[in-house]
Amino acid sequence: MTAAAVSADAPAKLNLFLHVAGRRPDGYHLLDSLVAFTETGDRIIAEPANSLRLSVTGPFAGALRGEADNLVLRAARLLGEEADRRPDVALTLEKNLPVAAGIGGGSADAAATLRALIRLWGLEMPADRLAELGLRLGADVPACLLGRPCRLKGIGEQLDPLPALPALPVLLVNPGVPLSTPDVFRARTGDFGAAAPVILPEDPAALLDVLRAQRNDLTEAARTLVPQIGRVLDRLQALPGCLLARLSGSGPTCFALMRDAASVKAGADLLQAAEPGRWVCATRLRQA
Repeated sequence: MTAAAVSADAPAKLNLFLHVAGRRPDGYHLLDSLVAFTETGDRIIAEPANSLRLSVTGPFAGALRGEADNLVLRAARLLGEEADRRPDVALTLEKNLPVAAGIGGGSADAAATLRALIRLWGLEMPADRLAELGLRLGADVPACLLGRPCRLKGIGEQLDPLPALPALPVLLVNPGVPLSTPDVFRARTGDFGAAAPVILPEDPAALLDVLRAQRNDLTEAARTLVPQIGRVLDRLQALPGCLLARLSGSGPTCFALMRDAASVKAGADLLQAAEPGRWVCATRLRQA
């Protein structure tokens, strides 16, 4: 990275709960979710160049190799239009998160691109205008721009920032099968649920009690499309030290909130040995 370059983290997003509360006439679903982020994620590096270009590195670079366009490039072009300037920048995406995984990878990458270019170009932009731009890129981008725990409602445009959550250890497991979010919503059946009347306590034990009373309304639809999700959830729930296991977003990534650092490491080692083809990551909830 050159002296003129800037970088921005793109942390993985978790839906600690996700309720589908309704659907708009245009087909978009209305959500009620508690969003948090982890210390694991992708990374964007931006530096001046003669044209817009993108290189992808990292363990999941191959999944994006055939793409002619993606959210990172679209974010750069959109911000260039907003700032009335050519987006002449060399972008590097360090892709550490699996693709189409339900943990906001592409949205987090787009948000990190916007943050990096704002710094690189010395722009000043009100937070509400930046969120509007993010929503044009995707429903999860505003939350990823915020980058801290929040209550998400509507289609993703209504965000209520929350105090920092406890830095609980988290075990992430992806079965290695990409899953399309629109496909999961199309597969979902049943009535819509009411928004959760949740006041989040600061005490970790009380917080976990609240979270256990909630749900992810996309779990059954995701399991229908990717049956391996059920096996992952069963394995996570059986781990010593597992406090809560749940699907994140539309999946297929599942997470477990763990009791302590020892239990999350032991759980990661156990799952990696039992099923070496899966992506397993031991991390923590991000405090920002």
